Amino acid sequence: MPDKPSPDAKAQSIKPNLLLVDDQHSNLVALWAVLPESEYHLIFAHSGAEAIDIAAREDIALILLDVQMPEIDGFETARRLKQMERTRDIPIIFVTAIYKEDPFVKRGYEAGAIDYFSKPFDPEILRLKVRLYTAFRQKSLLLEERERRIKETEELREAGRKLSGVLETLPVGVIVADAEGNVCQVNEEVARIWGIAEPVGNDRYGEFLGWWGQAGRLMRAADGPMARVLETGEPARNELTRIQCFDGTSKIVLSSASALRTLDDRIAGVVMVIQDVTEHKEIEHDMQERIQRLISTSYELERAGPVN
Repeated sequence: MPDKPSPDAKAQSIKPNLLLVDDQHSNLVALWAVLPESEYHLIFAHSGAEAIDIAAREDIALILLDVQMPEIDGFETARRLKQMERTRDIPIIFVTAIYKEDPFVKRGYEAGAIDYFSKPFDPEILRLKVRLYTAFRQKSLLLEERERRIKETEELREAGRKLSGVLETLPVGVIVADAEGNVCQVNEEVARIWGIAEPVGNDRYGEFLGWWGQAGRLMRAADGPMARVLETGEPARNELTRIQCFDGTSKIVLSSASALRTLDDRIAGVVMVIQDVTEHKEIEHDMQERIQRLISTSYELERAGPVN
């Protein structure tokens, strides 16, 4: 019988976690013998303080709590558990060999217990009630999880709608990809830069941008900015790339890419900002050629010397 939560407690989360609390090891053994480990993952605590600490870290479906314990008795342990947000809804069953009188039973219910067993108890009735209370708790947790997921889905949809609206107002192309490099969202400026005449759904942009000629250098190439950001997490800034567009023209684009991260700092994707700088670069190139010609002509005139 383990005395502490096993390291792989979360891996066994398919079975409800029962927290058994008693300062007497023999009493924990008695509960362990009654409750089938095929149905539950049993976690043991030898004091009220240890029980509070475990309940604050683990997902507990039900607590079987001894009343008479040193330092923090069962009543105080239950009271503290009911004050904590994470543990306040965990059902508690008191198990005691001493405090059997009505005033103590009433005090147990006032502390937050849902049931009260006196030792010696009927193993079959205890198993039946544990199964019943655990099922109620599991159902409640499933409903809470479902509500949470529905809320998150609605929030993501709303955020997506707002993001789409913002992206379309930007004067630059924006490409959002997931952690695998699959394009999941773009704005209309991307279509204009790549010379896409017909509207293309977001679900097909990855196909077009990923494999069309030199566009792949931005989207798929192992040494491209997107791939580097996904691999290292370091941003790529102001990189010039010449791309072959869908309409047959070539353009020079300035691109920057940054990682999208989850709350626990994992890389969830990448956002790339691109800007068509072809005209600017052509003007710059033309200006450089003119300056070079001017300097070259001047140098030739100096070498030729004065004209008689």
